[in-house]
Amino acid sequence: MTTTKSDAEWRDKLTPEQYNVCRCGGTEPAFTGKYWDTKTPGTYHCAACDTALFSSETKYDSGSGWPSFWAPISEGAIAEKNDTSHGMVRTEILCANCESHLGHVFPDGPQPTGLRYCTNSASLHLKPLAE
Repeated sequence: MTTTKSDAEWRDKLTPEQYNVCRCGGTEPAFTGKYWDTKTPGTYHCAACDTALFSSETKYDSGSGWPSFWAPISEGAIAEKNDTSHGMVRTEILCANCESHLGHVFPDGPQPTGLRYCTNSASLHLKPLAE
């Protein structure tokens, strides 16, 4: 099931920072997002549509200043798109359900995948594990 909303509906649902990141492809400054150094066990969901995207079990400190994961929570959770903006060639990552911009994936992460899913805190919502 794909979530589809009008631009006005997204603006009403999201904070201005979430809208800029999720719907306009913005990026929060490094070391400023609420999840870049969070160690709380749980599941990271899309801030726009609440789809589960990443597990805290795959989160690691990449030193980049953004939340980084070495794998998505499931195979179909993340969509990828070529990004040639800002004079670079990168792979953009999006929520597969609502196409919200999450960040980028790079081939410099830890094993077992060797990938670094570098995300914006503004595009995520952490649901802590129940104690």
